[in-house]
Amino acid sequence: MPAHDEPLLTVDDHGRVVEWSVAAEHLFGRPAAHVLGRSVFDVVGATTTRGRSWRIGPLAPESRERTWGVWQERDDDGGGGTGGDENLPGLAEVILDAVFTQADVGLHFLDPQLRVVRVNPSAIGMRGIPLGDIIGLPAMEAYAAMGVRIEESMLREVLVSGEPARDVLVRSRPPTDPEREHIFSVSVYRVRSGAGRTLGLVATTVDVSARERAQARLRLLHRARELIGRTLDVERTAGELVDVTVPDFADSAIVALTDAVLQGRAPELSSHNDELLLRCAAAGSTQGGHPPPPTGSALLPELFGPKLPSTVTILPVSEADGADTDDTPYGPRLVAPLSARGQLLGAVAFERRRGGEPFTSGDVDLAKGITTRAAISLENALRFTREHVVMTALQSWPSGQERQTQRAAEIAQRHRAGGSGAGSWFDALPLPGSRLALVVGKVENPGLSAVATMSRLRTAAQALTTLDLDPHELLARLHSTVLRLAREQKDTQGSTDEPTVHCTIAIHDPVSGRLDAARAGRSMFTIVRPDGTVDTAPLQEGPLLGEEGPPFACTSLVLPEGSTVCLASPAATRAQGPTRGGLAAALAHPDRGPQQMADDVQRLLAPDRVLLVARTRHLPPDELAEWNVPPELQSVGPAREQTQTRLQEWGLDVDPFSAELVVSELVTNAIRYGAPPITLRLIRGETTLTCEIDDAALTAPYPRHAKATDEGGRGLHICATLAKSWGVRFRDDGKTVWAVLDAQTTEPGAG
Repeated sequence: MPAHDEPLLTVDDHGRVVEWSVAAEHLFGRPAAHVLGRSVFDVVGATTTRGRSWRIGPLAPESRERTWGVWQERDDDGGGGTGGDENLPGLAEVILDAVFTQADVGLHFLDPQLRVVRVNPSAIGMRGIPLGDIIGLPAMEAYAAMGVRIEESMLREVLVSGEPARDVLVRSRPPTDPEREHIFSVSVYRVRSGAGRTLGLVATTVDVSARERAQARLRLLHRARELIGRTLDVERTAGELVDVTVPDFADSAIVALTDAVLQGRAPELSSHNDELLLRCAAAGSTQGGHPPPPTGSALLPELFGPKLPSTVTILPVSEADGADTDDTPYGPRLVAPLSARGQLLGAVAFERRRGGEPFTSGDVDLAKGITTRAAISLENALRFTREHVVMTALQSWPSGQERQTQRAAEIAQRHRAGGSGAGSWFDALPLPGSRLALVVGKVENPGLSAVATMSRLRTAAQALTTLDLDPHELLARLHSTVLRLAREQKDTQGSTDEPTVHCTIAIHDPVSGRLDAARAGRSMFTIVRPDGTVDTAPLQEGPLLGEEGPPFACTSLVLPEGSTVCLASPAATRAQGPTRGGLAAALAHPDRGPQQMADDVQRLLAPDRVLLVARTRHLPPDELAEWNVPPELQSVGPAREQTQTRLQEWGLDVDPFSAELVVSELVTNAIRYGAPPITLRLIRGETTLTCEIDDAALTAPYPRHAKATDEGGRGLHICATLAKSWGVRFRDDGKTVWAVLDAQTTEPGAG
């Protein structure tokens, strides 16, 4: 056979035509498009090929995929060989005989009654079954002896229709390797004679265990990447690791995490300390007699071998472990660490049933891919947990004491945390003179940075309210604070995202019923009067803190007692509502208490929005005393006497000398340096007495250190020494100087 002589056709291991020459097209009368990929027995079985001499031989023996070439032998005269001996076998028989004797794949020839007629050596070698135990048996019975189950209906369908069945996967444990499950690809073709008579079936079997296992590993790895880490929860991520690997990779899996990880703390560096305490975070098993440990339980170190692994490791099976007895503690085991960025998070142990298929190097590579994905997801979940703890702690900072604010208003607060770190906050802050400051705000761009900014602004707001500033001035100071924080973030962190803040501040005075309010941004601000009238826009929206800055929208209102002030942080978008109509419908029930109204409004708000509802009160007459003071120094004495008389009526246990001296100095200072009208006011508290003096002057008093020879200049210094606290607040028409003294309530007239 000359080297340059091309074969008429080429056949692969499965008997499929893979090449079809032009000479074959002329000889058999079939174009290549109708032949390629079909069984050679279907192609040439019905063609009259007897009387010709054929040669068949392997092509490219060094190739992984073996193929055979078919040549037509030439006559001695060099002709085309059209005469020949009619007794020579046909092409189909030649190919069938060559494939049976030379193919590496398993071949089985079945007669029309589906009995095994011929089996090639490769099939016998793969199955480990003696030839005499197979020949003549029905196919179903012969295959059952090999541990293979093939549907008889499939074979008969091929026999009748002639349509091949290709690449049907069957599983078995052949006698030559009973410990490992093998996967075979079975293809079945019908064989017909030149006269068109059905001769039977040819079944090819190829061991594709390695291919299928590799594909199964890829599918499992893809599934792990899809299913592990869907949530930012440590324990749920550990459970997802178990769900993915049991039973597709192992019969049981135990995920153990360190105490630090389970408690949301920073994990240790990967020291792989054998004494490190690990607790079960998730476990699963398909073995009924081998229950997994309960979640949260401490795990024995021997579960992971002699020491905690630093890489994926197949644990050796000892003789005791390998024995097929009830005392065998473990089947094949594989352990892997869960570590990310040099930090040890925990470990995972996989186990297969006793006597099961051992782990291989391919399983090690797969375990590395899965556990790496799980470790990264656990680290993300841990980072989220730690940030969430910080954000929750910052946003759960307790607000002002209810006992100190309930004299001015009855308050209901709501905050349904959504975990987004929205940076929303509210405060109800007690102020001197029984006044109350209501603050609601939100930092834009949710996250840990927003919550940190919120915490700093909240501290600043609480500090600024002690300066007796009006709401508009408070917002202006907070605006400057936001700008300073933006500069600090840019200088230290390189951040280009400048924080912006929504904030509304309302200060209620229970003496006059006056409500001063200022608004930056679009925080919700609504007022409900006792008659049921709802004002959903008592104040227009203003620029955000950190943007344009002052002036901000502000107003002053005098509210009747029993009015309701409703404040809430804004939604992320205006579309999240609520609408003005829905809000008015929820609030138009002044007969309900603040708690019920807060519940109704909260249902309309998205998570992470805060809500503050305050029902205003006025001080009763028995807690308030006021006198007009003539602008004459002779009025100081009567002021002291009126103060002493009222303290006796109230039964306040306060040092009379201190109270009279403070009142005397405040009145004297107002007469000398202030402007009429002058009003003296006493406010009784549970444990305090507040003395206030109003005048029309806008000059600010300040304490000074008088010389020993000075006759005056010691008034405010005396007040600051005797009083618990003192201060000045300004109005459009004047100022109020106040001082607070400690007091205890006693029975009137006692002592």
